[in-house]
Amino acid sequence: MMEAKPVFSGKEEFVEDFKRRTKEFVLRSVRVFQAQPKTEEAQILGKQFLRSASSTGANYRATCRAGSKAEFYAKLSVTIEEADESLFWMEILAE
Repeated sequence: MMEAKPVFSGKEEFVEDFKRRTKEFVLRSVRVFQAQPKTEEAQILGKQFLRSASSTGANYRATCRAGSKAEFYAKLSVTIEEADESLFWMEILAE
């Protein structure tokens, strides 16, 4: 079942929704890590995943505090990089 896309009335509403969603992503990532096998390999890969996932949420918060457009785009780029790295580690863990 597809989730309905939220309709935003303004930038602030979008920003707050994305803060909530990135925070939820971090919390879900913690649960994924906790559910991993306790083998050394799984724990090493899981910790890499957890670092990048938690960094995604933290970096988005930093993006919201940017003082200029240039700083905003630089911080957003870091957020996107961390999200992509999280995807990589999820794929590795799944395989």
